[in-house]
Amino acid sequence: MGKTGLARYIASKSNADVVELNAVTAGVADIRKAVEQAKYTSNSLGRKTLLLVDEIHHFNKTQQDALLPSVERGDVLLIGMTTENPGFYVNAALRSRVTAFEFVPIPEAELAKILEHALSDAERGVAGLKVVMTPEAKAHLVRQSGGDARRLLNAVEIAALTTAPNSDGERRVGLDIAEESIQKRQIRYDKKSDDHYDHISAFIKSIRGTDPDAALYWMAKMLEAGEDARFIARRLLIAASEDVGNADFRALLVAEAAFRAVEVLGMPEGRITLAQAVTFIASAPKSNAAYNAINAAQQEVKAGPAREVPLPLRDANMDAEERGHGKGYKYPHDFPGHYVEQQYMPNPVRFYEPTQEGDEKRIAERLKSLRK
Repeated sequence: MGKTGLARYIASKSNADVVELNAVTAGVADIRKAVEQAKYTSNSLGRKTLLLVDEIHHFNKTQQDALLPSVERGDVLLIGMTTENPGFYVNAALRSRVTAFEFVPIPEAELAKILEHALSDAERGVAGLKVVMTPEAKAHLVRQSGGDARRLLNAVEIAALTTAPNSDGERRVGLDIAEESIQKRQIRYDKKSDDHYDHISAFIKSIRGTDPDAALYWMAKMLEAGEDARFIARRLLIAASEDVGNADFRALLVAEAAFRAVEVLGMPEGRITLAQAVTFIASAPKSNAAYNAINAAQQEVKAGPAREVPLPLRDANMDAEERGHGKGYKYPHDFPGHYVEQQYMPNPVRFYEPTQEGDEKRIAERLKSLRK
């Protein structure tokens, strides 16, 4: 049973009048007409009105605002159906007055039961057609249905109707027929909803967790669903600095090269470059020291003491004589090791703390020796 089917089932058990609207075609006038009808039914007949709004995410702000007072007063009992995340498409005021129920993919074990019922039920299933399905065919249909029972049942029906009976009157469905019946797996992914954010989050966290296989899987799923390869490439640029940083400085170079390559190559060839970048960055040693450092530095700018640029560090091209800009500056290249100790910041604060991972270990050792 889908969302609309469930809504109608609830309506059939509610002992209330039912008004159905489709948000794709309904306007404010239709909403007001439904509300007036509900008021009349309540006042004259003493019955509640159940308002079913399909694809409610298509209602704009004005339409949702027109519906809000009636829901608030209880003039109508609202059931809105949507394939989108209500958090993005339904305004906060209306959302706070309803309860959201999320339809999730059906587990494969439950889909397998549904499949068996379809094969054994003569009245509502295909048992009357004497369908005999191999275990491999069943497993394929369950796996490829993507958690959608309706898609599974459609494939079973197609397989049954398109398979000719043998001399015993049986319709034998093997893996080859199952593959033809369901074709390509339906990928549950919407670039404008939770799917988009959940998948890119899983992708980034897999890279951060040094799991190149998981990162490749989530990227492949996004690409297969039509996600913009440049979006993925931009996220790789961020991960290269945020999660690898100076532990392997090449990560940023690889990510930047992959981004440029995707722009030049496009798809499907760009997936190869992305795969190289993903596996490199995911497998690299990790450090978020640079990320932490800029966060700490920005917080110091916002909340720490105000600091002015010391005179030795100021531009000496102007006001060097009159105001002393640049006076006393020590040029590091004039000293052994191209380093000399001097104050580069009033009231010094340490923001960058290199880790012991990868190349950053060498950086940590150098800074430690210099700071002595």
